[in-house]
Formats: sequence, C-alpha cells, structure tokens
Amino acid sequence: MTTLYELRDVTKTYAQKQRSVTPLKAVDLEIADGDFVAIQGPTGGGKSTLLQLLGALDTPTSGTVRLGETELSRAGHAVLGRIRAERIGFVFQGFNLIPTLTARDNVDMGLEPLGLAATERARRVTEALEQVGLADRGDHLPSELSGGQQQRVAIARAIAKRPAVLLADEPTGNLDEQTRDEIMSLLEGLNAAGLTLILVTHDSAVAHRARRRLRLAKGTVTDITR
Repeated sequence: MTTLYELRDVTKTYAQKQRSVTPLKAVDLEIADGDFVAIQGPTGGGKSTLLQLLGALDTPTSGTVRLGETELSRAGHAVLGRIRAERIGFVFQGFNLIPTLTARDNVDMGLEPLGLAATERARRVTEALEQVGLADRGDHLPSELSGGQQQRVAIARAIAKRPAVLLADEPTGNLDEQTRDEIMSLLEGLNAAGLTLILVTHDSAVAHRARRRLRLAKGTVTDITR
C-alpha cells in the first residue's frame, strides 16, 4: 500500500504555566493510504496533539511530518491552509454545525474555500448528503435533527471536498450505543470505498472496529493491533 503519512522523530514541546510540556516524544509512524486507524490513550497523553499535526493545524518542534509528497513540518501557512481545505476532512465530537443554517448549507460551507462553481458545489452537497443517508433532510436545521443525524451532516461536510483522509476526534462521544454503531458503520463504508480514516477514541468498542490500533501514552506511540 502507498504511504499517506510519514512521521519521523517527531517531538512537540510547548510551554504551559511556566513549565515545559512534551506531549510527543521522538514519534516514528507511517499510515498507509486507505487504512483505518484508531488512536487510544489516557487524557493528556498526546492524542489531540498528534491529530493536530496530522491535520496540518500545527507543526512539530522537531522531526518531520509528511503527507504524500508534502512535508507539513516545513510548509508555509498558505500551503497548510490549502491542504486543510482540499485534502483533509475533519469530524469532531461536538458536530460544529452552524445552528442557523440548514443541513445543505452547512455542508456547502465546507466547500467555500475550494472556489468551485455553484453547480459543482450543489452537486457535491447533494452527493455527500446521499452518502450519509440524509438526502431528504437537506432543508432541516440542526435543531430539527437528532444527534446522530447532526453527526452525519458533519461527516457529509467533511467528505464533500473529497479529501484524502478523514480525521475524527471522538466522533461518537456524544452518541448512544445504537447511534454510535450506525455512525461507525457509515465511517467503515466510507473507508471501504477508499477513504483513509484516522480517529481518536476512548471507546474500545469503536477502536476494535479499526484495522489498526495505536496507543499513545506519555508521548510514545505503540501499535497494539491484534
């Protein structure tokens, strides 16, 4: 399989309340294109920091982070912004939908940075809502949707740009077990269609559905796939 992400000797250090904190320590990691990876570990163990580096939201203190042919650790703000807009989809625990916009308009907002023609944007929005099973809910506001449906809209917004990878931070954390399983089945279907999926979760039932499981604790990554 083709390597999508390659991290070499990645360390991240920052100041916190007059002391130095190092959430990542000399991390070496490769993630293949099309893989499904779950990241687990204790709170404060570095999971969010790693996801920020993978999402081109931050750069390491030392070491290299490569996404495809681009070295994110040395890219400028403009390049990182374009990569976030075009190649990386984000899904969060809190949905992050704009409450005054319909489902369709929330999905459309994710396409705004791409500069697409209106007809292409409309086509992608319709296609994304169909993929997540909400073709008949496009005119509904978030308040008119269940939690599971809101997360589906958030996923549609992320995949409408046709990213290379979907980064999900506790995507089922606010959902009951049945809805959690429905969302995971949806994500698995997207992964089976070729989308690389990397998610952070505290839920072992979610993590065990991934093909690869990583544990991140005290700044160190361990592959615990069985």
